Amino acid sequence: MYGKMTLYFLDLLGTAVFAATGAMVAARRKLDLFGALVLAFVTAVGGGTIRDAILGSTPVFWINDPTYIEVICLATALTILGRRWWHSTRYVILVTDALGLGVFTVIGVEKALSFNVSPLPAVIMGVLTGAGGGLIRDVFAGRVPMVLRHEIYATAAIAGGLLYVLTMNFGLSREFVVICCASVVFGLRLLAIYSNFSLPRVSGP
Repeated sequence: MYGKMTLYFLDLLGTAVFAATGAMVAARRKLDLFGALVLAFVTAVGGGTIRDAILGSTPVFWINDPTYIEVICLATALTILGRRWWHSTRYVILVTDALGLGVFTVIGVEKALSFNVSPLPAVIMGVLTGAGGGLIRDVFAGRVPMVLRHEIYATAAIAGGLLYVLTMNFGLSREFVVICCASVVFGLRLLAIYSNFSLPRVSGP
């Protein structure tokens, strides 16, 4: 029970941070309040919504638990009201976003496995849960999605998801596996942020 509550809290924290990044993008694109809410919403729950639709888990998670909607609205409002402090909180947002990516990835893999999905598709569901919302946000905002750029983002989620499916039959406790896999995603993302480590670019002739 304790482990589930901790993961749920981290899930809500990740939802808030992803919603904040969506609202930030909306503000930089000079969208109105409705546009900010739309980008915040799709960033926070877009990936998980597509995952649930693919898995046939309906109603999707945020309909069963409206707390997610409340968190998104609150995070959007606080982001817009506090936009003058963005420059000083940029790295806090990036670090928390990395934590959210790790938690969302693990949640996505776990949910897919609970539907008896085989390991590799489960990893894809984890990546979709973690990075899908940001991809939708960037498309809506007219930007090249982060997951398609050279930054280590989706790659970190893939690594964490693979570690989860590789260790799930080792007899380790669920809490230990969750923490380890989320930490791998978190650590790889931080490495990318602070050392500019990235995948090689693909260049034309």
